[in-house]
Amino acid sequence: MNRKFYLLTVLSLLLAGFSAQAQGELKFEKETHDFGTFAEGVIASYEFVVKNVGDKPVVIAQVQPSCGCTTPEWTKDPIMPGKTGVIKAMYNSNGRPGPFHKSISVISNAATPQAVIFIKGEVGPKDLKTSHTPEQKANSPRLAVGTTSHSFGKLEKGQKAVAKFTIKNTGRQDLVVQGVKANCNCVTYKVSQPAIKPGQQATLELTYIPTMLKEQNEVVTIVSNDIVMPDLKLTLKANVVESLAQKNMLREGNQPVPFR
Repeated sequence: MNRKFYLLTVLSLLLAGFSAQAQGELKFEKETHDFGTFAEGVIASYEFVVKNVGDKPVVIAQVQPSCGCTTPEWTKDPIMPGKTGVIKAMYNSNGRPGPFHKSISVISNAATPQAVIFIKGEVGPKDLKTSHTPEQKANSPRLAVGTTSHSFGKLEKGQKAVAKFTIKNTGRQDLVVQGVKANCNCVTYKVSQPAIKPGQQATLELTYIPTMLKEQNEVVTIVSNDIVMPDLKLTLKANVVESLAQKNMLREGNQPVPFR
């Protein structure tokens, strides 16, 4: 009996060891992203791609930046073995001129429970201009867009709305959208490809959350590594109103009720 108990105990320990080895593991496509130099006022954004190279699902529980100037978003669903997720880091350069180097801690249930990724760059003057040679301009990426405005129609104050623009690289080098600028600080962006090859197209999504009532025309500046026209301006239009549901309830409540 003792021998049988001993064998069962050893078997249980071995199985526990094998189970412990079966665990998810995150591997980042790159651990540091350099935005380069861009003008103050830009909200720079980059999506870190991470792959689960283990054999169990991984859940990213928390993403903690080293400062309040960095706002992260990340994949909330479990990342299955062999699949990828993203961690989006947005750096708000308003009032933060000069070089920066920020860390972002990624906490998960992976074999390595905490990983650190980095963003860096330099925030230049708001009217940043750089002189380039004719050859550099000829070889530059070029940002082209089919339409420069989008009308949402009627939106509620605080309602999230997304406008999609098709952009194309008509230049000779990879095109990278580096950030956006808007006076309202109410616009964020996402690009379907981190780097757009010459001749290729991508989708630029602008997420707009209105904060002011009445007719709004938000001019959004798209900052890229196109040295010929680094600042492309797009316009988002909307008629911003208070909550439609509340108005309907009030209107219904004011209707006279006939006597029965």
